Amino acid sequence: MTKKSWIIIAFIILIVLIGIVFFFWNRNSNNESPNYNSSRTASNTSLNTSNTNTQNTNTQNTNNSKNSTNNSSKEETNQNTSITNTNQNNASNSINNNSNVVETEISNFSTKIYTKDSSRQKNIEITCSTLNNTIVKKGETFSFCSTIGPSTTSKGYEKADIFDRNGQKKKGLGGGNCQVSTTLYNAVLAVPSLKVTERHEHSNKVPYIATGKDAAVAYGSYDLKFRNDSEYDVKIKAEANNSNVTIKLFSLKS
Repeated sequence: MTKKSWIIIAFIILIVLIGIVFFFWNRNSNNESPNYNSSRTASNTSLNTSNTNTQNTNTQNTNNSKNSTNNSSKEETNQNTSITNTNQNNASNSINNNSNVVETEISNFSTKIYTKDSSRQKNIEITCSTLNNTIVKKGETFSFCSTIGPSTTSKGYEKADIFDRNGQKKKGLGGGNCQVSTTLYNAVLAVPSLKVTERHEHSNKVPYIATGKDAAVAYGSYDLKFRNDSEYDVKIKAEANNSNVTIKLFSLKS
């Protein structure tokens, strides 16, 4: 064979070898690619599953929390409803019990308002409003000063005529209160089972009652007190208009 023939054969063999190498290289490359993608897909699937499970767990916890909250709210609502019903029942029973009580007037006394001083009139109205519907239980002692309390501007009291210890007229908060206490005193005197335990006369004559029938009051010093020795409770009704102060006493019997 000639030299040229050998060169041609060698070239062919080289091409065949290059082809074989290229073939096996492509085969290995194609075999590795699916494994990588499969691994990555499996990893992503695992992550997605984990995330899904986490989301499901969070959703379940949220639902459980909501159910717990709803149940708690229902229980609280039921408790509040129970309390409300109990209070309503108690109020109903109280009304029913009160409806069995018979009020009977046992005394009535009025005194005439001699002046139209607006401050004095206002003081009388405030005191009558506070005194009105007071109930003195059987065996208890009533105190005018404890019931009415001090005469202060915060309650609406104004300055009007009063007597000092020396019988001198001056202005003081709550002027006019003594007419209410005097009217009450005379209403109490008409009921034998009500025993007066404290009473004071004014230091000067007052125009709305006869001498010796008045009852001066001054918070912290002079008071009007009486004890209920009857077999029933006593209710005090007090009212005032531009002309008179009126006190009515009622027995409360079942």
